[in-house]
Amino acid sequence: MSGTDRRGFLKAALAAAAGAAVGRGAPLWPATSAGAEAAPAAPAGRPPNIVFLLADDVGWTDLGCYGSDLHETPNLDRLAGEGVRFTQAYAMSVCSPTRAAILTGKHAARLHMTIWREGALQPPGGNRPLLAPPCVANLPREETTVAEVLKDAGYVTLHVGKWHLGDGDSSPETHGFDVNVGGTHWGAPDTFFHPFSGSKRYREFRYVPGLGLGKPGEYLTDRLTDEALRLVDEAGDRPFFLNLWFHNAHTPIEGKPDLVERYRQKLRPGLRHQNAEYAAMIHTLDENVGRVLRHLEERGAADRTLVVFLSDNGGYINMYQKRTVTDNTPLRSGKASLYEGGIRVPLIIRRPGAGPRGAVCDEPVVCMDLFRTFAEVAGVPASALGDAAPDGLSLVPLLKDPAARLGREALFFHYPHYYATTSPVGAVRAGDWKLLEYFEDGHLEMYNLEDDLGETTDLAARMPEKARQLHGLLVDWRKRVGALAPTRNPDAKPRPS
Repeated sequence: MSGTDRRGFLKAALAAAAGAAVGRGAPLWPATSAGAEAAPAAPAGRPPNIVFLLADDVGWTDLGCYGSDLHETPNLDRLAGEGVRFTQAYAMSVCSPTRAAILTGKHAARLHMTIWREGALQPPGGNRPLLAPPCVANLPREETTVAEVLKDAGYVTLHVGKWHLGDGDSSPETHGFDVNVGGTHWGAPDTFFHPFSGSKRYREFRYVPGLGLGKPGEYLTDRLTDEALRLVDEAGDRPFFLNLWFHNAHTPIEGKPDLVERYRQKLRPGLRHQNAEYAAMIHTLDENVGRVLRHLEERGAADRTLVVFLSDNGGYINMYQKRTVTDNTPLRSGKASLYEGGIRVPLIIRRPGAGPRGAVCDEPVVCMDLFRTFAEVAGVPASALGDAAPDGLSLVPLLKDPAARLGREALFFHYPHYYATTSPVGAVRAGDWKLLEYFEDGHLEMYNLEDDLGETTDLAARMPEKARQLHGLLVDWRKRVGALAPTRNPDAKPRPS
């Protein structure tokens, strides 16, 4: 089915579903449960609002509720205390692939979007043993996005912040968003301080559009939240989908000076996290999450709004201005790697109305699951989605019962590229077992994550049958989704022995 045909099918199916919903039985989210206060009544037939807060490069241990010993995140900790905190949530290992996967419900390997946009546009070459496969740089117009599904279901769709999936035919406006503030093809500001475009040489591709004149000293994260709250107010009584994608805590590592000094005073030997600039960025991210939560409360909308917080990949463990940015311990490695530090991320979801509070969910989930989750919360029947979002499952069962199981066989990852933390690699997780295949020499590594979260003890040689089984799953999956492999570089020089 083509993208145009699929969108037409979705519109027709949604219209039929809306008609069938009249007089239907109990709502998806009951207003009360034992020991809970009644939520304010929503207008008849109105679905819940959806607020999706996506952070950039924030690691699994960077929040207080995930164990940070330096970063103060009271608002995110509160959100976790009012909802469900996922301990085994996964994303793609770098930014653009995760964003494309969320919007389409398709694995980045299926989309051939396995590296950030600028990387996809670079010609292959160099002296490395492998050449990256051809990649799609911009999210194709024919892809069905969750924003289009929600728009067809009657939502006002709002995008604010980072996009990094192209412009023109690949902009937020052409992928289902009624409004776009700040979303363009580039992936990071030159500076977080007004005017956000920094030095002249970056202005053509590192400028944040849609922010007006601004004012000196303004911090980008604060300004994006200002715009998001304004749009929420303009939505009035209509259900809205707010896609607020922050740039924090991507490079450049720039915190507000007063917060940087505050965290410098807190530093001491033995702490896992030791970067005051980065801590200040996490602090400001948390403050703005708090602003969104308070605004929903002031509007009387908190109990009829699904709130989701996620990071787009693991924490950035490399150096910036001669300082390590963050530390994902006890997880191994960081951004781009397919070890846990590169792909396991914080995920917190607070459902509308009454539900589990302060719950912890240990079920493995992945970023593609959000497409079907949002659709179900919006009242869109799974049958109306057709072949959209083939790689995700709805998380609604886990929001009702965090001890539930999704019945998924395995999670798969594919990064056929080089980065400071990795060479080209694929991975599969099935149950507690995880296998990595490195494409340069084909060697396999296998870990039991229940016993060895830090991936320190490779069991592939000790348990060859298990390794072969997992490798078979990985190979079959790559064929099924059409994942592209790197190729040998004929110009590569032998490495010194």
